[in-house]
Amino acid sequence: MTTQAPQAVQPVKLPATLDEAVAALAAVPAAVPVAGGTDLMASVNAGQLRPAALVGLGRISEIRSWQYLDGHALLGAGLTHARMGRPDFAALIPGLAAAARAAGPPQIRNAGTLGGNIASAAPTGDSLPVLAALEATLIIAGPGGARREVPVSHLLAGMEMLGPGELIGFVRVPLLHAPQVFLKATGRTGPGRATASVGLVLDPARRSVRCAVGAVAPMPLRPLEAEQWVASLIDWENGRALVPEALRGFGEYVAAACIPDPEPAPDGTVSEHPPAVLHLRRTVAALARRALGRALS
Repeated sequence: MTTQAPQAVQPVKLPATLDEAVAALAAVPAAVPVAGGTDLMASVNAGQLRPAALVGLGRISEIRSWQYLDGHALLGAGLTHARMGRPDFAALIPGLAAAARAAGPPQIRNAGTLGGNIASAAPTGDSLPVLAALEATLIIAGPGGARREVPVSHLLAGMEMLGPGELIGFVRVPLLHAPQVFLKATGRTGPGRATASVGLVLDPARRSVRCAVGAVAPMPLRPLEAEQWVASLIDWENGRALVPEALRGFGEYVAAACIPDPEPAPDGTVSEHPPAVLHLRRTVAALARRALGRALS
């Protein structure tokens, strides 16, 4: 005998195409899409979420691969971290491959997907700072076969959100054919959630450095002034040379931009960050310095 009331059976839809998945979500607005389920099922098991219905995306083959398109890679949202971590993908987008390899233990990498990482928008999502640094664009599928494009940074910042019945179908990433680096600190040995992470890419054609810092704020942060400053110091014509002092300065510049000094009190006194915040700031500085150093070397 049990004293607990039986739970209602939750309907599950298993569409075969992206448009079928959109139609299923539009028909049941309370339905929740699920791909790898690494974030969703954790919330369900913790009692934080009780979906009225599920729309499984695992049978949609069109979002589980990638293709070349006008100097870009069009990545399906159903690509798993394990697939992105393979050598052929790493040759294409090395920064994203490095983030995929760092996403967690094998069972997480085998199930978790690129689209799920973006849609959950967890601050510690490993792919997010790399996508922000690459200035990736999302292709959103909507009812009636509609498609619209949204910069990934807009979605993560809440400037443009998914509407009813919409799904992330693809991610469009420019192919830079230049060094890309992803580094993260976890506070432990082995796989773990990032306490801070950095995605950094060089764009020699535009003579620019793009850097995004993850896990220290609700969304990846772009230290634009630090990027412009260090790009102006790089000798792009002579092997991308940069003096060590500028490398250290870049790390400090990035850390100060992402974790600024406290505002002075009304009486003019200046307070300091607590030790944990100062440690995080030093961590960000070290990650940014090392990422740029590896990219330039």
